[in-house]
Amino acid sequence: MISNNDVLKKLRVALQLKDDDIIKILKLVDFEIGKTELSAFFRNEDHPNYKLAGDQVLRNFLNGLVIYKRGPRPNSDASKG
Repeated sequence: MISNNDVLKKLRVALQLKDDDIIKILKLVDFEIGKTELSAFFRNEDHPNYKLAGDQVLRNFLNGLVIYKRGPRPNSDASKG
């Protein structure tokens, strides 16, 4: 089974994202993370500082990635007028 860490790694490589890009993407959805914690997600599973990326991290990253690639969601109130 593929882990959240594997998904993050594959997306980072496929989209050629640097750590700063990922931190910026997470900030777009008000999810703060430091470089140290982020790097722990990309370590080998047998490394002592490896950290499992939870569903919340992956969900926030994917939501932020949509904003990063497409731009912010249009204000629903403005579209009604």
